[in-house]
Amino acid sequence: MPTQNLSTCTAFVGHQRVAAGPYADVADTLASLDHAAGSFLVFDDATGLQVDFPWPAGYAPAQPLQAEVPDEPPAAPSVGRPKLGVVAREVTLLPRHWEWLGQQRGGASAALRRLVDEARTAHASRDQIRQAKEAGYRFMSAIGGDLPGFEEASRALFAFDATDFSGKIAHWPVDVQTYLAWLTRNAFPV
Repeated sequence: MPTQNLSTCTAFVGHQRVAAGPYADVADTLASLDHAAGSFLVFDDATGLQVDFPWPAGYAPAQPLQAEVPDEPPAAPSVGRPKLGVVAREVTLLPRHWEWLGQQRGGASAALRRLVDEARTAHASRDQIRQAKEAGYRFMSAIGGDLPGFEEASRALFAFDATDFSGKIAHWPVDVQTYLAWLTRNAFPV
C-alpha cells in the first residue's frame, strides 16, 4: 500500500462522533476510550474513506526524524530528474497519438505535462465537486447505509439536489448529519 499523507480524520462509535483532528490526536483519544478497537469507524477528512484503526503502515503521521549516522555511503546519483519529483511510468497510446506528441514543442513528455496541467486547470471546479460528492457517498455508505432514506439521499447527492439531500438526511443522527454536510460542502454546484 502506498504511503499517503493523510492529515486529519474523524472517529465515530456508532453514529456518535467521538474524536476529530490530526491522526495522532485521534489515536490518543481512541486509545483512552473504553471501547474495543473494532467498535470505531474512522474516516479520513479529505477523502471520506474509512481507515482501519489502529492505523495501517503509512497512515500514521510522520514521526520526527532522528539524526542517524548512515551505515553505507550514499548511492551514486541516478539518471533522470529525481530532485524535481519526476516519476517514470508507462503510457499506452495509439501510433497517431505518439506521432502527434512527437511533433509537439519539447517532445512527448513536455506535451503530456502541458495537457495534464491544462486539463487540471480547466476542470478544477468539476473535479472538486466530484471529489466532495464521492467523499460524502463513501462516508454515508459506511456509516449510514442502514439509515432510513439512505437510497433517496444518495440519489439526491448524485442529482446535485442540495435541498432534497438536506431533507433526506434531516432525521439522521446529528453527528452524522453534521459531518456529512461538511464533507459534501463543495458537492453542489452553485
